[in-house]
Amino acid sequence: MTKTSRVLVKDSVLVPLVAIVLGLLVGAVIMMIGGYDPLTAYASLVQKVVGDPYNLGETIREITPLVLTGLSVAFAFRTGLFNIGGEGQFVMGMTGASWIGIKLSLPFWIHAPLAVVVGAVLGGLWGAIAGYLKAKRGVNEVITTIMLNWIALYLGNYIVGNFLLQPGQQRSYLIHDTASVSMRTLSALFGNARLHWGIPIAIVAAVVFYVLLWRTRQGYELRAVGHSPSAAEYAGMNVGGNVIRAMFIGGLFAGLAGVFEILGVFHYQVIAASSPGYGFDGIAVALLGGNHPLGVVLAAVLFGTLTYGSAGMSFGADVPPEIVRVIIGTVIFFVASHGIIRWLLKPFLAKRKSGEVA
Repeated sequence: MTKTSRVLVKDSVLVPLVAIVLGLLVGAVIMMIGGYDPLTAYASLVQKVVGDPYNLGETIREITPLVLTGLSVAFAFRTGLFNIGGEGQFVMGMTGASWIGIKLSLPFWIHAPLAVVVGAVLGGLWGAIAGYLKAKRGVNEVITTIMLNWIALYLGNYIVGNFLLQPGQQRSYLIHDTASVSMRTLSALFGNARLHWGIPIAIVAAVVFYVLLWRTRQGYELRAVGHSPSAAEYAGMNVGGNVIRAMFIGGLFAGLAGVFEILGVFHYQVIAASSPGYGFDGIAVALLGGNHPLGVVLAAVLFGTLTYGSAGMSFGADVPPEIVRVIIGTVIFFVASHGIIRWLLKPFLAKRKSGEVA
């Protein structure tokens, strides 16, 4: 790696770190304006997250779907697409896993993998619908994915309400134990926190993301189509097929997030008035992570920690959880407005550049 590239890497790492610090500082100012003690609030947040094994395990559980939905958005973005439909793909993954987990009775070594695969593929196919409309009809994927979010929500509710409903309840039957992906031994070490196999699979998914995009011919084609569809077509690449493929893979990641929430956390699906929100949070995670798999994992850790730790801020410092969302929103604002941060860091970056590149 050359000196110039090292400076660029440090720059790209420094900007989101400064954005996080600024977000926390702005959050502290807002808390002081509201009459809350920011030091007590942040201390309570940390205590909630790492104060005991159970809460640490639950924090890890909260991080897992954010990693997968963040990867979903980031993968599409790296291929020149905007996947705003992670929410719908998440719901379809939940619905597919619920159907297999409830309707079938199979040995565990078949049942759980089958439920995971079906839910993930269903999420992928839901994303591929938007990819097909983009490739064959020229329909903007932002519009179609947003519309498909609502279709997925109501379709999932219809399937649960008419085929999987527990009588007298607003939720499905429980999935069979043979379809569960809970890590019971590890959960026992973390105070029976709801840990599941989705946690290591989310890390594997991040590795697959990197290898596929930057170490395979298919990944090169996907990125080439994203950079310049006309140039890729001139080079003989199947532009439409790669668009559909990219949206399918993105949907696959989001579908996995929904799968593991059903099979590893709740073990049933509710008739919901609104979507869970992980798909939309995935957009922020991907943005903060720079659409890189490692960045997505780190951003998900931050978001999951703030989200789960907000309860500690509420109990320990009487801070309303909405303030945590304000802090997250402020961090996203500073990341999106990276020109402001680069302007603030201009003297420092110029000094580093002149010292290392000269």
